[in-house]
Amino acid sequence: MAKQMKITIETDSLLIVRGQNAKRAWCPLCATDAEMIALENAGVVSNLDRPALEEWLNSGELHRSQAADGTALICLNSLVARMQNTKNR
Repeated sequence: MAKQMKITIETDSLLIVRGQNAKRAWCPLCATDAEMIALENAGVVSNLDRPALEEWLNSGELHRSQAADGTALICLNSLVARMQNTKNR
């Protein structure tokens, strides 16, 4: 009698669309030049509501800095890493 084997392949994909709102700036926590997005645009990229975004910011997992004009910026690398971490839980 022939044996049956079931193989399951699971994949993830990530699409990042860079627009006018992304800026390159120094992220002190990553210690590198990174893509930064304005805090008010982070919800658009991540589909997070404001309370969830604030929770992530307060956890210290998102890297935050400030532009020369005073705009609060979020490191896109830290945002993507946090989103992937949440997905894998």
